[in-house]
Amino acid sequence: MSTTDLNQKSSRVMNIALWIAQIVLAAAFAMAGVMKITTPIADLTAQMGWPGDNPSVLVRFIGVSEFAAALGLLLPSILRLKPVLTVWAAYGLVVVMSLALVFHIMRGEMEALPINLVFGLFAGFVAWGRSKKVVIHSK
Repeated sequence: MSTTDLNQKSSRVMNIALWIAQIVLAAAFAMAGVMKITTPIADLTAQMGWPGDNPSVLVRFIGVSEFAAALGLLLPSILRLKPVLTVWAAYGLVVVMSLALVFHIMRGEMEALPINLVFGLFAGFVAWGRSKKVVIHSK
């Protein structure tokens, strides 16, 4: 097997891994966003605690932002229309997950940290991979 063949196979594996990460992140953030947008604040508070301690407009804004990020992780790449927006959506989620880590640490909610960390790392992987390793080009 030549070096070119190995590079192509490596690139194909990386592309698949990036798509998996994008789909997992998009599904998770779409579900979380819709939940924060549509569920009554009292029910969210019973499930998560923190929404009851924050303005409802902030909770709804976070939900809309999470849903927008989910769309940004997939649509620009799938449609090949400004696919760099996928990279920016992923960077945005790195920031959001970093802030979520700090927020939950300040509240003593250590059980939330692993999911924030994993999603932040996945988002960082997508941002890095789609900007450096397997770039998707516009039509």
